[in-house]
Amino acid sequence: MMNIEKLLHMQLKLDQHIESEHGLGEEDLVDRKILALLVEIGELANETRSFKFWSKKGASAKEVILEEYVDGIHFILSLGLEIGLQEIELDEKHADAKELNEQFLLVYKAVTDFREERSVTHYFSLFNHYLTLGETLGFSSSEVFDAYAEKNKVNYERQEKGY
Repeated sequence: MMNIEKLLHMQLKLDQHIESEHGLGEEDLVDRKILALLVEIGELANETRSFKFWSKKGASAKEVILEEYVDGIHFILSLGLEIGLQEIELDEKHADAKELNEQFLLVYKAVTDFREERSVTHYFSLFNHYLTLGETLGFSSSEVFDAYAEKNKVNYERQEKGY
């Protein structure tokens, strides 16, 4: 099982850094983060090419897909912090995995449901659907954790360079 608490703490520090650097301390960023998450999910789907029935070109390399996947984890953790979560306990067993395109659609729906009602229940549903998407893509918990930690470092470096 992934150490969600450690990831949440890392995300809190990154969010605080970004909000301080950009003077966003009191601004409600939920809708912007939801839109960013939807964009990241689209970028992830684009790298898998799973929906491109008209194309014979294959998916991007696993490392590219994993990096796009953890971009979504960043925004999901950040949304949890926005609604006041200080700890996240997820079920070890997620929803039953669907076919990849169906799983993407379930994640999109979960994001929309969360936007309509910023509840802990909808948040956990979103996170669980997203983790199931990761499992469907073949990612282990340790791969996701390591890739998240690496991308977190990159995000700090980007902030220092005025990204």
